[in-house]
Amino acid sequence: MGPYPAEDEVDADLINAGKETVTYLPGSSTFSSSESFAMIRGKHVDLTILGALEVNQFGDIANWIIPGKMVKGMGGAMDLVSSGNRVVVTMEHCNKAGAPKILNSCSLPLTGKNVVSLIVTELAVFEVCGEKGLTLIEKHADVTVEEIVAKTEAPFAVSPSLCDMQQ
Repeated sequence: MGPYPAEDEVDADLINAGKETVTYLPGSSTFSSSESFAMIRGKHVDLTILGALEVNQFGDIANWIIPGKMVKGMGGAMDLVSSGNRVVVTMEHCNKAGAPKILNSCSLPLTGKNVVSLIVTELAVFEVCGEKGLTLIEKHADVTVEEIVAKTEAPFAVSPSLCDMQQ
């Protein structure tokens, strides 16, 4: 997709998942939301990568609403996380107030329960096992495990093969 359109270039039929108008770049390809949901519900999507407001130690995810805030729509996140594909969450480790976003239990309304398989933040990468919880498998080179513990509410195991994150 291209940059946001100038006022005279707005096409209300060209929107992204956040319901914002967009433009095309040469070589772009799009499909309708009905085709998108058919791919998701037909189990033709193998991997979902999305952000989250909160994730808990057993793979529950909250990413669609903060009660009392304006919502543009539920979107397709619930379909994506419930379709049986691999779900990877990419997010900042802490919220704007500095509080952990990887929690013992999500406080926000859930998008999916026991669905996340991997969490990637700027500090760390965790594998998620629905029965065992979190395992730290990678960390930022400039961050200690102790710092990650301090910024993560949920308990986690440390992999014996813990390594620094690679680009």
